Amino acid sequence: MSDLPKKEQLYELIRANPFISQQDLATQLGLSRSAVANYIATLVRERRILGRAYVLPDHRPILCIGAANLDRKLRSLGKLTLGTSNPARQDESFGGVARNIAENLARLGAPVSLITAVGGDASGRALLAHAEGVGIDTRGTLRLDGASSGTYTAVLDTDGEMAVALADMAINEALTPDFLVARQQQRAGASLIVADLNLPYDTIAALLEDAVRDGVDMAVVAVSEPKMARLPRKLSGLRLLILNAGELAARVGRPLLDDADIAAACLAVQREGVQDVVVTRGAGGVMFTSPDGMARLDAPPVRVVDVTGAGDAFAAAVCWSLHGGDPDLALACGRGLQLSAMTLECEQTVSPLLDPGRLQAPFHEPSQD
Repeated sequence: MSDLPKKEQLYELIRANPFISQQDLATQLGLSRSAVANYIATLVRERRILGRAYVLPDHRPILCIGAANLDRKLRSLGKLTLGTSNPARQDESFGGVARNIAENLARLGAPVSLITAVGGDASGRALLAHAEGVGIDTRGTLRLDGASSGTYTAVLDTDGEMAVALADMAINEALTPDFLVARQQQRAGASLIVADLNLPYDTIAALLEDAVRDGVDMAVVAVSEPKMARLPRKLSGLRLLILNAGELAARVGRPLLDDADIAAACLAVQREGVQDVVVTRGAGGVMFTSPDGMARLDAPPVRVVDVTGAGDAFAAAVCWSLHGGDPDLALACGRGLQLSAMTLECEQTVSPLLDPGRLQAPFHEPSQD
């Protein structure tokens, strides 16, 4: 290595140890710290390293931004009857759309970071400890003393279908554009940003503007029909929008009665600036945009145990596939349907069987409309 120019020697030392200090670099290379700082600034401008901690481009993480909360699932032990007390079993787990996506990605082996907001309570501490334990970088998280962490309570019938859900996500209103300015370097160093619509409208708009400026792909995952109002009208800079048919109907402001209506609505949303749209339809599979028009994939047969987390698993697998460098959206959606099915067939929000080797190929080819 001694025959290499000093800048290249420095780069190789950083590749070997991304956390090496500037003083150690100076000592090993026989340079002043100011000379080391100048070389590092040059490497950052060349995007061969990505700033603090010297993140290398081939290790750029997927950055998930949005909700992390405590999930409570109440499963009725008999036929669910409204207006009266129902015997039930309660389970608690960690949830939130962005957090669920991040955990799926981490278990798939992708480098992943999470920017979310938690309270200074036991739930917040437990959320972060669990995330870090599965390999999610949570250093960008906003911690708010005196605030309560988010909660999501779902009531399930005996078949695992959701009857009603109640969500307290107010803490996510603190994830403002001003807060995210302090996380700008982390966002610029991401390979892909995945944001959920628990974020405020202005935050989503700012993320889209910054994604264009920083040259970072961005995906938005819808969370409910009411929160579609948080999606800006201008979608320039958005690589992918993932939502269900009801959320798409809320976006375009009209009922979607059949596949032709869905296709027309996707085209209308594309005119607003998004590159691709994926519409999930539960047991009906997915529809998604392609260069040749709309394409469809059928969902595999599943034995539904619990629907919680299935949509987030789908979104995670799609983003994981695109992050891997394969632009084939049909392949990504096929993997999404596979992981969604695995999640539907277990009681956990994230499948314990998750393994990258399970998602290497779609289970069948898409059909074109």
